[in-house]
Amino acid sequence: MGELPRRKALDLGCAVGRASFELSRHFESVTGIDFSARFIRVALQMKEKGVVHFELVEEGDVVSYREAFLSDLGLDHVAGRVEFSQGDATNLKPQFTGYDLILAANLLDRLSDPKGFLETIHERLNLGGILVLTSPYTWLEEFTKKDNWLGGFRKDGEPHMTFAAIRDLLSTHFVMLDAPRDVEFVLRETRRKFQHTAAELTAWKRAR
Repeated sequence: MGELPRRKALDLGCAVGRASFELSRHFESVTGIDFSARFIRVALQMKEKGVVHFELVEEGDVVSYREAFLSDLGLDHVAGRVEFSQGDATNLKPQFTGYDLILAANLLDRLSDPKGFLETIHERLNLGGILVLTSPYTWLEEFTKKDNWLGGFRKDGEPHMTFAAIRDLLSTHFVMLDAPRDVEFVLRETRRKFQHTAAELTAWKRAR
């Protein structure tokens, strides 16, 4: 953010809220929104009680029971800055506006209308505010009808990739701050099986 204002941040597709809590280290207030009511319940439990209990699959039907504490992450003192709400990123309520930063992490390829999302997201962001996108671009018809995919198909016989579509859609209101970069992450499935993914991160400043 550099010297830009850090009053309000919005974490879209916040899941159980880790990024929202991390943003609260740097912003006066943070709103986390996710389509899953179950995820939001977990995030609210962490905010209110400072701890969540969960189970991990070890092997087959065998699970282990764990717990996570906000205090272990050094986030308990900023939890009061975070609010969570269940909602649809493509149909947000009017009050969710006026943000200095919007983070949409691994959300774009899970939206029913990603094009509409990118065409209107500037309305939620202050002039000069920052939009941060990350996505592995794993387009699936389970989440997005193929006609609504931003990339991952051939157009006029040539490969059409998602980043080119994002750049074109955002160019009306945004300038890109830096070259895209990869952000790797690992998802645990069982004790011995992990999913390794590389999402592409881009950052955009609202200029118009």
